Amino acid sequence: MSHKLYAVEEVAERLGLHVRTVRAYIREGRLKATRIGKAYRISHGDLADFLGPAAASLAPGGTRAEVSGIVEVEGLDPDGAMGLTNLIVAAANTGTGQSRPLRVETLYDVDRARLKVIVVGGLNDSADLLKLIAVWTEQKR
Repeated sequence: MSHKLYAVEEVAERLGLHVRTVRAYIREGRLKATRIGKAYRISHGDLADFLGPAAASLAPGGTRAEVSGIVEVEGLDPDGAMGLTNLIVAAANTGTGQSRPLRVETLYDVDRARLKVIVVGGLNDSADLLKLIAVWTEQKR
């Protein structure tokens, strides 16, 4: 078990998120963190839990591959962002789930008209979701 602790800024950089987003996840209880003085620290285990099941849950000798990726879709108005978010969430909830549940988080930046989609899950379901996003964005051109 790793006792590595990450600063909020390190987690934000690793996930390609803004520091404020990571702090919001902590405040909302979505990401566990420990307060040390005036700063939060995130353990390696808590970060792994946030991103999905730990590799240690595999049977001995088992092999697993998964995707963790970030997609940014630019040029969306709030209605377009909501429509794409609803489509993505519905697709994630109806995936085949062959390898493990697909986790999806979205964040819309009104000022930049940009939707950020964070995808964590099995290879096949993630690939299907990315294809869906590609088809949707091609239709909107």
